[in-house]
Amino acid sequence: MATLGNPQNTIAVLQKYKFNFQKKFGQNFLIDTHVLDKIIDAAGITKEDFVLEIGPGIGTMTQYLCENAREVVAVEIDKNLIPILEDTLSDYRNVTVINQDILKLDIPALAKEKNDGKPIKVVANLPYYITTPIIMGLFESHVPIDSITIMVQKEVADRMQVGPGTKDYGALSLAVQYYAKPEIVANVPPNCFMPRPKVGSAVIRLTRHEQCPVEVEDEKFMFRVIRASFNQRRKTLANGLNNAPDIQVSKEDIAKALEELGVGASIRGETLTLEQFARLSNILKKYM
Repeated sequence: MATLGNPQNTIAVLQKYKFNFQKKFGQNFLIDTHVLDKIIDAAGITKEDFVLEIGPGIGTMTQYLCENAREVVAVEIDKNLIPILEDTLSDYRNVTVINQDILKLDIPALAKEKNDGKPIKVVANLPYYITTPIIMGLFESHVPIDSITIMVQKEVADRMQVGPGTKDYGALSLAVQYYAKPEIVANVPPNCFMPRPKVGSAVIRLTRHEQCPVEVEDEKFMFRVIRASFNQRRKTLANGLNNAPDIQVSKEDIAKALEELGVGASIRGETLTLEQFARLSNILKKYM
């Protein structure tokens, strides 16, 4: 089978199947072999590894994964791509394609069946609109994961790795950094895709922490506090928390909690570190 990292081969496959790109699935297929090599390298894939690929498209990256991993499961939501994948992956015996929405898949069961429940490696090329729900879904469900290596919009990659006080810092930065160590491994210009997206992309590797870097009594509550703090960026942290329907703490108690944290009443959420958010949520819990 011809490698799909070559643009001519990608065009030939798309024409053969009269494939139409689906706007709703945000489809952009990678057509650059250097980038494919970088992703395999960054993910550190070896013949020992079981890999879960999200959004294989026509199988461009899947071919590379099959060459390098012990076994691959590729989950594709677009049923029109399934016959194409059967064709482009017909040479490989170590791949299973599942036509499903990744958010509905029982990944712990898959890890158990295919990898004895040991941490799996995830590789994905994700459309912008679904990046956050997928990443958060993987982390929050405590699926056994070693690392997630993903291609995302450049600004989303930046957002995942910035610290407090920067304009890109927000709930996504804190969530990702609570669960993993983020590292941008490659910037990918629009001409590496077909069709060409309007924005640049980046490959980012999220290496799962063995132990979360902060101690928090109630993880879900901490993320409610974080979301409330960034929901209204122009407002003070106290107002953001006070306006949040799912944080049942009085205005007076919020003020006391901020005082106990050692910050002023006029502070904004974007200046707090992950550790401060963990402490704040532990303090607020006492007032509930």
